[in-house]
Amino acid sequence: MTPRIELRDLTKKFLRQSGEVTNAVNHIDLDIEAGEFLILLGPSGCGKSTLLRLISGLETPDSGVVRINGRVLFDKGTSTSVPPERRPVSMVFQSYGLWPHLNVFENIAYPLRARRVPSAEIRQRVERVVAVAGIEGLERQFPTQLSGGQQQRVALARAVVSANDVVLFDEPLSNVDAKVRDQLRIEILRLQSQLGFTAVYVTHDQDEAMMLGDRIAVLDRGEIAQLGTPRELYETPESPYVARFVGTVDETRATVVGRDPAGHALIVETAGGSRISVVSERALQGEVVVMTRPERWSIHHAPVTHGNVLEGVVSAAHYLAGSRTECIVDTVDGPVRVWAPHGIAATEGESVWLTVEPTDVLVFGADE
Repeated sequence: MTPRIELRDLTKKFLRQSGEVTNAVNHIDLDIEAGEFLILLGPSGCGKSTLLRLISGLETPDSGVVRINGRVLFDKGTSTSVPPERRPVSMVFQSYGLWPHLNVFENIAYPLRARRVPSAEIRQRVERVVAVAGIEGLERQFPTQLSGGQQQRVALARAVVSANDVVLFDEPLSNVDAKVRDQLRIEILRLQSQLGFTAVYVTHDQDEAMMLGDRIAVLDRGEIAQLGTPRELYETPESPYVARFVGTVDETRATVVGRDPAGHALIVETAGGSRISVVSERALQGEVVVMTRPERWSIHHAPVTHGNVLEGVVSAAHYLAGSRTECIVDTVDGPVRVWAPHGIAATEGESVWLTVEPTDVLVFGADE
């Protein structure tokens, strides 16, 4: 089956004021399937918004090929470049992008009027997306009379009213407060489920990425550092960069000192003298980086003498919303964060013992 979106050897360079050339998008190959919700995740400057704009046609690639539904929309080799308004793509911007002089109905209807869709069909389609987006009764209001959440719902409705195969989202929820943001994430998923469009969604928010994405592409300096499901990226990151960006980690330097008798786990020794067993198939030697996630540690109030054990003293304990407490435990290898259930968490000044399973420890080469 032909992917909904195909990107081949896509590149885009920008010239900085300093005269330096930066590779905003660096030879990216990517297939996005019909009905998929793909997240482009990464920090500012990693190329995620530029990649989105190359798909939409708002930026012109320096080289490569863009196809949607098998149709070539850009090909440097054949001088093909379809303008944005002729691509089967809608876009939702961070700034909403609503016309202030048009009411809600006319804002949503605008792309249909631009395509000269008959008035009766416009009314029918606008009424449908207004209901789906949950903004009934606001049709005669103007954008300045709406809350941020309502404005973003209008922008979503306008994006999907054209029934395009692809909807692109450029950090659309960064301007609304946390509670509204959570509600709108659910609305976006519901819209996509009901209407069946392919979504490409740019964000720097890892929680948003994990909630929304079927797959996530983590970008680093214009390249895809890793592409996979949320679970794959979180549990089996391929680099320290991905591990740090997807989730929370503590890390320390260590040296490989051998393998366990069965050969399934590496034995590493930290600078503080702790020996940690790590399940890894990688042929690592010498200095390594060991990473752990706060929720993977277990906290004990009595000595533990077997397995991966760190002894320490709780220097801080913070209540986190929900069912856990974050304990900062000072150990010979530095502070370690532990997210423990409220009933098990320790108090400041208490001596504790921490354990972690070998399968829950991440290890990478020191130069990765």
